[in-house]
Amino acid sequence: MDVVVEPLGDDERARVAAVAELYYLEGVLVEEIGARLGMSRSTVSRNLAKARRWGVIEFVLHRNANGAEAGLLASRLKERYGAQAHVVPTEAAAGPSERLEVVSELAAQRLASIVGSESTVTVAWGTTIEAVGRHLAPSPTRGSRVIQHNGSGNTFTSGVHYAGRVLDLFGLAFTATVHHFAVPAFFDSAETRRAMWAERSVQRVLAMRANADIAVFSVGALSSDVPGHLYRSGYLDESDLSDLQRHGVVGDLGSVFLRADGTSDGIEINDRSTGMPIDDLRQVPVRVLVVSGPGKAPAVAGALRAGAVTDLVVDDVTARAVLDV
Repeated sequence: MDVVVEPLGDDERARVAAVAELYYLEGVLVEEIGARLGMSRSTVSRNLAKARRWGVIEFVLHRNANGAEAGLLASRLKERYGAQAHVVPTEAAAGPSERLEVVSELAAQRLASIVGSESTVTVAWGTTIEAVGRHLAPSPTRGSRVIQHNGSGNTFTSGVHYAGRVLDLFGLAFTATVHHFAVPAFFDSAETRRAMWAERSVQRVLAMRANADIAVFSVGALSSDVPGHLYRSGYLDESDLSDLQRHGVVGDLGSVFLRADGTSDGIEINDRSTGMPIDDLRQVPVRVLVVSGPGKAPAVAGALRAGAVTDLVVDDVTARAVLDV
């Protein structure tokens, strides 16, 4: 028989947080917490277990100097760009795939503490976000929605299977309704996009995306250790790549391209993109950028300069590279 785990309601979450704060931050003993809050010892213990299980409280263990340096890097990134940075320490010998895994695992933990009932989450498909989805632990919510951030089709494939797999991982983890965006990543012309945007079925998804509470995305880069799906699966032809280089493009956010200074205007392919314009993305309250690989540093810096990021989850090697850009 399956056990259905109910999510924390707002009142219960507040109660669990109060218990966790007293115990973990103020060092108050269980018995005293019970006396203060009118709870039995066992009830206090159950609330502490819920705090750990639901991500109300998190633990960071620094086994070596790398952990301390990660904290300093996070502080420097926040001071320079204003985004809350979560820097993952990695071993010196770690390769690109290993860095991707540890970053995506931390990002999954962060999302579990952010996404709640009635949340609308827009998710940009891609190699990194798929890895995040694989690490998501079950965190049931009520009335939540997962929206496909950008189209996934091209001349070779509809992209539905790949993007759908990424979205389904999020939908399953948060018991959320998944809404697909059945359009290509790029239209052949800006006129075609305008015509499609007038369709009611498309407008429905666009409206949900525009009203999202949380956006989850990575950056793609023209050159990186782990090439993004957008750059290796037939989405861009030689003419497109030449235009991007001519405009000084360093990467993309959900198939919207930007320069090192964070600007994205005047880049023709953006007028054909089904991704969320960066001006619109800035209106989403919580914008989580997940990235690993120092080759993406210029694109990460561009995204931060654009004000497109509120929360950055990144490995220490990439964090140092971003600060050096």
